[in-house]
Formats: sequence, C-alpha cells, structure tokens
Amino acid sequence: MNSVAVAVAPEEVAHLPLHRVAAIGVGNALEFYDFLTYTFFSIQIGHTFFPAEHFTSPLLTSLATFGIGFTTRPLGGFIIGRYGDRAGRKPAMILTFMLMGVAITGLALTPSYEQIGIAAPILLVLFRLLQGFALGGEVGPSTAYLIEAAPPERRGLYVALQYATQDVAVLAAGLVGFALSGLLDPAALDAWGWRVALLIGVAIVPVGLAIRRALPETMDIVDRSVRTKVPWRLVWLGVALLASGTICSYTINYMTTYAQDSLQISAHLAFGASIASGVCMVVFQPIAGILSDRVGRRPVTLAAGVAMLLTVIPIFLTVTSLRSVAALYAAAAALGAMQSFYAAPVLIALAEGLPKSIRSGSLAILYAASIATFGGSAQFIVKYLIGVTGNPMAPGWYMSLALAIGITAMALLHETAPAVAGRKR
Repeated sequence: MNSVAVAVAPEEVAHLPLHRVAAIGVGNALEFYDFLTYTFFSIQIGHTFFPAEHFTSPLLTSLATFGIGFTTRPLGGFIIGRYGDRAGRKPAMILTFMLMGVAITGLALTPSYEQIGIAAPILLVLFRLLQGFALGGEVGPSTAYLIEAAPPERRGLYVALQYATQDVAVLAAGLVGFALSGLLDPAALDAWGWRVALLIGVAIVPVGLAIRRALPETMDIVDRSVRTKVPWRLVWLGVALLASGTICSYTINYMTTYAQDSLQISAHLAFGASIASGVCMVVFQPIAGILSDRVGRRPVTLAAGVAMLLTVIPIFLTVTSLRSVAALYAAAAALGAMQSFYAAPVLIALAEGLPKSIRSGSLAILYAASIATFGGSAQFIVKYLIGVTGNPMAPGWYMSLALAIGITAMALLHETAPAVAGRKR
C-alpha cells in the first residue's frame, strides 16, 4: 500500500444504474462459486487426492490445501489491485476472471492420486495457488468500481452487492452439492461428482467475460506528480474487522463439512445448511447495505456483532445437543442472517475511507492479506480444535473470539456514510 499518484477528475463520473452495476456482481459470484465449491466438497476432494492409505487424515490435508489457496491472495491483491489503480478497474476485473477460469478448469480436470500419484496433489496445490491469486485481485478493483459507480447516498447498497453476490455463490454451490449428493451414491460423488460442480462454473466463464467487457470505466485521469498518504489507522482497524468477519464467514461455510464430520449427517442433507445460510445472506446483504446508508455503517455492524456474540454459543450448543437436520438448518440460517448485517457495512466503510487514487490497490491488499491469514486458516483451525479437544463446540468459541475483536475495532472506526457523517458535522 505504498503511496501512488493521485487521481484528478476533470469531470464527475456518471453514476450507473443499479441494473448495470449488477453485472459486476455476476462476475463476482462466478469467481466465488469456483473458489467456495472446493470447501463444500472438501471430503470428496480429500478422498480423490489424499487417499487414506497414503495420508493420515484426508480431510485435514484437504482443508490445508484449501488454505493454501489463500497464501497467494495478498500477491494477487498487490499486483492486480495496483494494476486497477494504474490501468483501470475494468482491465483488472477482466484479468482476474480469465485467471480464475484457467485455474478452475485445471482443478476440475486434474487426475486422481490413483491415476498419476503424487503429481495429482501437486497440480491441485498449483491450481489452488492460481485461484487464490486471481481472487486476491478481484475484490479491490470491483469494490472500487462499485463505490465510484454509485450515487453517494446509495453506496451501501451498491457495495453490499459485493458480499451479496459472494453469497449467491454460496447458495449456488450448496444447491449444486445438494442435487449431486442426492442423485449420486458416495462412490460416484468421490469419483467424479465434485468435478461436475466445478465444471458448471467453467461453463459460464465466457458469460462473465462478456459482461465485464461491456462495462464502462470509472477511473479518472491520473496525475503522477501528486502523492497520496495512506490512512494507517483505518488500515489497522480494517485488518481487525476483516479478520473477524472472515473467520465468522468461513466458519459458517464450514457447516456443511461440520455436519458430515462432527454430527454424522449425510452429505445430501448436510448441503442443506449451505442453502439455508446462502438464502439468508442473499436476502439480507442488500438490506444491510440500504440500512447502513440510512443509519450508518457503525450502528449496523455493532448491533449485528453483539447479537451474534450473544447467540453463537447457544446456537452451537443446540446443534450439538440435538444433532438434527432441523437444528442444523436453523443454525445456519440464523448465523447467515446475522453475518449479513455484520460483514457488509465493513467493506463499505473501508472502501469509502480510502482515497480514490489508491482505493483499488490498498483495498485489495488489505482484504487479501486479512482473508489469507485468518480465512485460509479458519476451517483448518476449527477441525484441529475439534480433534484436539474432542469438543464439537469449538467453532462457536472460535467465532466468539473473532467477534469480540471485530466489535472493538468497529467501535473505534469513524463513521463514513455520507448522510450520517454529514448530519454529525
């Protein structure tokens, strides 16, 4: 996040209508679908690439490989995010989409360990690294684009589409997993069913590319002689907020695997947890954005964070006690709804607080570094804690710690919503 040239706007960029901006969300959803499908099929992928006769714990190794995909996200954020500040938001968004298409195609078509031996997990890791690089460069340019395309009083709604479309991806991956696990027996799901889920994402890559190429550019002309100071207070608070949000998010996404591994619920029924949380997030993320436009980013985040902190332990206690499908779905839905109001305003506040000339690169690096460190390790840590302690309540306690940190950071952050900040002045 080095200081770079500041942008000069000789004329105001025209605000785009919401239906045009939704095109950003379509591409974003496709990228996150490809990335998140891995976690929903982590058990099956573990059986394919890390068979029990060669690896002590196929699931734990599979989750570690999932985490590897996060290690290149900061690099992608640095390179592609800064490219978005120099060449434009649109070229950066097209580049990330093309790279993701290559990675997901390679991952879906990589032969199993039984077919090519140790080369199989090596290729899996390489494609996961490319996936992470592409996704690391996605959030900065696309969020910068949404902020710049939105009328000031509707920035919350526009940027909430960033998270909402990620949740569309969660829902889509959950629906695909639910359908495949219902149609196929476990052996077929292990052998090729999970590949079908990934290839669905590959099939719609050309659509996403066409949509992004049709978008106008929002970045202004750049004056290289003027430097911009990085707001470091915002950066450090942002790291804490994004760490908190991503731990919660990926722990909720882990519910499908958690249901199979810890609660012994069948794969077909376990995928319903992803559907329940995905539906709630898709519905409530835009509402969270609208509400944050009216009352502010801080009040919405703080209220949701406190509500989740007070209820997450009772929710996991109920799930582990009842071990029923109904309790699992209700828990996933409740956590998904609260997470919507907790996470969406954070990204909006950070994007608003960063100067436009360094918004794409700084946000990309900040987001990717936080997600790589805390998101990439979340599911591995949860599984490890459950194994070490023998306590299936571990996800709830881990989320509680993350929430406490995030609530504290948001309480220290200045309000950025134009309507609310204007009233205070």
